[in-house]
Amino acid sequence: MMNKVSKVYYSISEVAEMTGLEQHVLRYWETEFTGLRPLKNRGGNRAYRDKDIKLIFLIKKLLHHDRFTIEGARRQLKQASDAYLEQMEMSFDEMQTLDMLRTVREEVRDILDLMDELPGEVTRKGAGKGGGAGAKSKSRSTAKG
Repeated sequence: MMNKVSKVYYSISEVAEMTGLEQHVLRYWETEFTGLRPLKNRGGNRAYRDKDIKLIFLIKKLLHHDRFTIEGARRQLKQASDAYLEQMEMSFDEMQTLDMLRTVREEVRDILDLMDELPGEVTRKGAGKGGGAGAKSKSRSTAKG
């Protein structure tokens, strides 16, 4: 299922784009997670393999989505058996889709919060006239009448 991933090695900029992480975060994680050790070429540039990228996605899931601390994520990785880690892995496409959906959800929430701050009568689409969850109108309290 890794149809988009066809290279043997990836640069740090490619991995950063693929994972949605900043390069400095990837470099920092190398110091915190002993299993994350990308190869380095003669010039000292990192060369990430598929297994490195999978581990990065797993660390990201533990830290960003499961809300573990770095120490907690480290413990999870140490305690987990190889079989368990394989079960936790998703394809790159699935992880990128999941990350994109979470980002979209956060952006929609931000937009809804901004709408709630607008003056006057603003209703969210589909909320009905004056009675929606985000509606700001005088008719809310008198709608039932």
